[in-house]
Amino acid sequence: MKVGIVVFPGSNCDHDAWYAVSGNLHQRAEFIWHDSTSLGDVDAVILPGGFSYGDYLRCGAIAKFSPVMRAVKNFARDGGLVLGVCNGFQVLTEAGLLPGALVRNANLKFVCRTVRLQVTTTDSPFTHRAVPGQRVHLPVAHGEGCYIAGQSTLDQLEAEDRVVVRYLDNPNGSMRDIAGVLNAGRNVMGMMPHPERAADPLVGSTDGLAILSSLLDIPVKAQALAS
Repeated sequence: MKVGIVVFPGSNCDHDAWYAVSGNLHQRAEFIWHDSTSLGDVDAVILPGGFSYGDYLRCGAIAKFSPVMRAVKNFARDGGLVLGVCNGFQVLTEAGLLPGALVRNANLKFVCRTVRLQVTTTDSPFTHRAVPGQRVHLPVAHGEGCYIAGQSTLDQLEAEDRVVVRYLDNPNGSMRDIAGVLNAGRNVMGMMPHPERAADPLVGSTDGLAILSSLLDIPVKAQALAS
């Protein structure tokens, strides 16, 4: 499988994502620069974390106008798998590929720590190798990670089983403890926690493989998924 990792000016988790795909899961990964008009022959796309365009205006507000985002939108429209992590999640909401928005954390502070989460649906290409209700520990690092949406949108996400992961110790005030959501087609997912930073025993956790192995459709050891 070949994964394209989009690089915006200010991305800082692109190499983390590249290593998780290529070094930990032994799949092909390549960087796609923000001014590219094509994704090439990739099978999936990751929009990584960071501070695209310095987070000027709002997080993701400028990145959504990058030429590559037209290609990402077309790829998603055709059923391609797109995962946005942290800033990537913010970009996907700004671009209209996911509902809701990410705003300043409720405590108005940057949060950088490991949080506890629960996988709330395994009916997605991003979590199908997880265990229903599985609890994972993943790092977060954001100042604008509070997920908000109108009540009707939140009700729809719940009714359609599109809340993918939920905080067990909400670090940012996200509505209904939402940490990640799917689009209506279930092929686009955004999440604030970083699975790519928890994909190697050397960093103390492989909990992120519950997400990444699903995206790449790679079996991993059961004990890694159940940890």
